[in-house]
Amino acid sequence: MGAGHDTVAAELARRATARGHEVRVADVLRLLPYGLGTGLRRGYQASVRHLPWVYAGVYGAFLREGRGPRPSGVPLARLAGDRLTELVDRTGADLVVSVFHLAAQLTGHLRERGALRVPSAVFLLDFAVHRQWLHPGNDRYLCLTDTAARAVRRAVAAPVVTTGPVVGPAFRAPAAGADRWRERFAARAPGRPPVLLSAGAWGAASRPAATARLLAAAGWLPVVLCGRNERLLARLAGEPAALALGWVDDMPGLLGACHALVDNAAGQTAVQALAAGLPVIGHRPLPGHGADGVRRMADLGVCELAPDPPTLLRALDALREDGGARTARVARGRALFRADAMDCLTDL
Repeated sequence: MGAGHDTVAAELARRATARGHEVRVADVLRLLPYGLGTGLRRGYQASVRHLPWVYAGVYGAFLREGRGPRPSGVPLARLAGDRLTELVDRTGADLVVSVFHLAAQLTGHLRERGALRVPSAVFLLDFAVHRQWLHPGNDRYLCLTDTAARAVRRAVAAPVVTTGPVVGPAFRAPAAGADRWRERFAARAPGRPPVLLSAGAWGAASRPAATARLLAAAGWLPVVLCGRNERLLARLAGEPAALALGWVDDMPGLLGACHALVDNAAGQTAVQALAAGLPVIGHRPLPGHGADGVRRMADLGVCELAPDPPTLLRALDALREDGGARTARVARGRALFRADAMDCLTDL
């Protein structure tokens, strides 16, 4: 539902097009009838922004790994079945790739029933595997890490491949726009290293203003990504020691100009930072898959978990030194990018 799924879909589409394939990107929420997809998106957005404990409850009941029966997403997903199969037939598609868990439930269900006659692959873009990604009907799973791949293998019999994350090529190359960002930061707060705070595309974060003030008091320049949340942007614009940004088009340049990323979701911004060689610190993660994902990243050694303000400041101070710890963290993050996911899709 967030922009991370759209970003991954767009990058996979770019790679496929570059290889001469025809691509059609479809939002499974738009395939649901009766406006259900719009209602789901708005409800999720509101709960993450304003009632995170509600989403934590939904995640615990429907998504989180664990023993015992859990509700399935198939009854909801199958409502989009006719529209998806009609789209596949009309376009002559040879392969369907899901990058969202509801889509994975739909394609798995249709393949199991024989209603989808072409292979279906799932690119599982979360560090933490939850059960709504998993359906035995899908033909192949692509995962970010070996840990995620093992979790998938325990649940389904489909082939599983570890490819690593998907990002655009600009994130793995020298950032052309980094100098412009450095000039802007130096003009705003000379001598203060910039630290990027991510609130995701929807601007959902816990106490971003307090975190910005904490960093400013410790000698950093907090740069807050507010996404498309205009209210958050207006509120943080009143913080004199912080630089609040709305939607940013030059993310490679911005990441290349910052000292570290303080992340709360283990989503696509964190993945882009790892590709760019920017250390990631998890702080005040969103409930549910955000918190689980940050913990999985910390377990892999590609992110440091800072649960409270003193730990956050210590983690940032440790990264000031241009020594082995920072170099090792960057190397572990870049090592996640193992293979081109498109190589594991086109043979289907």
